[in-house]
Order: sequence, then C-alpha cells, then structure tokens
Amino acid sequence: MARLKFPDLAVTTGIVLGAGAVILTLLGNPTNSGICISCFLENLAGSLQMHNVTRMSYIRPELIGFLLGSFLMAKKMRRFRVTGGSSPVIRFLLGFFMIVGCGVFIGCPIKMILRLAAGDLTAIAAVLGLMFGIWLGSRYIRAGSVLDRDRELPQINGYILPGIGLLLLLFALLQPGFIQQGATGPAAQHAPLLVSLAVGLLIGALSQRSGLCITGGLRNFFLFREKTLLMGIIAAFGSALLVSLVSGQFNLGFYDQPGAHSDNLWSFLAMVLVGLAAVIVDGCPFRQLVKAGQGDVDAGLTCFGMLTGAAFVVSWQLRSTSAGPEFNGKIATLAGLIFCLTVVLAYRRKIIDR
Repeated sequence: MARLKFPDLAVTTGIVLGAGAVILTLLGNPTNSGICISCFLENLAGSLQMHNVTRMSYIRPELIGFLLGSFLMAKKMRRFRVTGGSSPVIRFLLGFFMIVGCGVFIGCPIKMILRLAAGDLTAIAAVLGLMFGIWLGSRYIRAGSVLDRDRELPQINGYILPGIGLLLLLFALLQPGFIQQGATGPAAQHAPLLVSLAVGLLIGALSQRSGLCITGGLRNFFLFREKTLLMGIIAAFGSALLVSLVSGQFNLGFYDQPGAHSDNLWSFLAMVLVGLAAVIVDGCPFRQLVKAGQGDVDAGLTCFGMLTGAAFVVSWQLRSTSAGPEFNGKIATLAGLIFCLTVVLAYRRKIIDR
C-alpha cells in the first residue's frame, strides 16, 4: 500500500479528528465537546483534587490517548527527539493563560470548530478572535520575536510525560481512593473508557505524523501562504459538520446552544489570547500534548502550565457560564494579553540588541 503524502495525511488527520469528536458525543461525551482540551484538563485537574468541584472531575482517556499515541508513533517512526530548555517559566505561564482564554470562551480551538460545525453561531466571534491573535503573533515572528532555542537533552527527560500518561491510565482503570470521580454534570457525560482511549490514540498518532495544529495551520498560512495544515483544519470542520448533520446534532443559531454564551466581545478577546499565546509557544493546547509525547520537554512544561490553569480556572471562577463571562475571567484575560505582548516585545528587543 502506498504511503499517504503529507498533505493527504493532514487531511486524513483532520477527518478523523472532526468525525471522531462528534462520534464521541453520540457515545456520551458532552454535546459539542467531543474533544475539548481545556474542558478535559479541567476534568483531569478535578480528578487529581486540584479543585473541589466534583461534577467536573473525571480522568479523560482522550488526553491519555493523545499523549501516548504521539509517543508510540514517534518511537515507531524514529522521530522521538528529546529537546528542551527554552524559556521554561514563560512557557508555563503561556500554557496557563491559554487555558484561561479557553475557559472564558468555554472551549479550546478544537471545540470552537466543533461548536461551529454543530451550528453554534456564537463561535464566529471566537474564530475571528483566534485568527486575529494568530495574525498578530505572526507579525511579531516576522519582526524576530521568538523564544530561546531549545537544545538536546538526556533521553530520560522525554519519557516523563508519557510515563505520567501511563500512570493516569492506571488511575483511570483502577480508580484508587484519592482519585475524585463525579457522578453528575460533565464528569458523568463520557463515552466508554476504552473507546475514548482508542480514539485518542488514533488521533494522537496521526497528529504526530501530520503535525496538525489548529493555530499552526493558520500561522503557516499567514506567514508563508502554506496551506497543508490549513486543509487539515478545513477537513476537521467538514467531517464534524457532516456527522453532525447526519446524526441530527446540528442546531443552527445564536441562542440555546450547549456550553456557550453570547458575549461576543469576550469570546473574541479570549481567543485572541489563545491564538497569540499559541503562536509564541508554537502550538495550540492539543498540539502541546502531541509534542510532549514525542519528546518535546518545553511542550511538557506548557502542558503543566495548562493543567495548573485548568485548576485555577475552576477554583478562581475564571470560567464563563451560559450567562456570560465572570468578572474574574475578564481580568485574567486582560492580564494574559498584557503578558503575551510583554513577552513578544521583550524578545524582539533582545534580538534587535544583538
């Protein structure tokens, strides 16, 4: 059998991502949230008792699958390369603020696509915000604003995140007493564990090979007019739309949408934050998990920042509700935007001074 070419692989990954996410909702995951990295991290943080909202506490097998699928594919294809050491504290904080932005919008870039594919027109403001944030970040990249170069690290560093993934899988299977498991709310809405894990493994493996990234595809288009990853994003939207229509989950409109609010200004600003932060750290929340699985220690640090952000989003009430964004969330979003702009300006000056 002939191997898929890179553009074909990106499209294939997008199709599996979009269709797989909607199928997971049919099997029990929350509506329009078949795959949502920020929501899943909030659930994971609760299961580890990093916040005390039981109804949002569940170890999402999809997260484990993304991480381990990437790891296994990278090892199989001999692409497991352990690197790191680039601005660790900044990456941690950018991961934190990415999840803050996702929480204010109520969803990561993947969920944004799924919401739009299911007819949720409130996601349009988020799409525009994400595009603007990525465009802004791309402008700074052109001006020379990039974080420090990474370097080769001892191999043991690259096995830590996959090892944590295996440990979480054991926790999910064995349910030890210190793991919190909600019986109502989002925690009780999940597809069968092994199905979720299998879908996550497949998507993680394909994404490692194709490099699919929601923000990366748009960034590459803005910087180089390169459309390979962009076609994967379009394929994800198209497959999610098709499965939503066929399954009867499509509901076109601005109102009465699940897991959404109608404050377009803060949806826009929140996703500006996500897009800008993702460009700085080279990847959306989903891509950070995939990169961590293939040995990128910097991405692993960003993931720890994302998990910490997920815990604080819930415990500090930064997350929006269907009634709209919270005051704390608005302040955190503005703080994140200020931090991102400070970082890119500082690194731009650093390069110019050289």
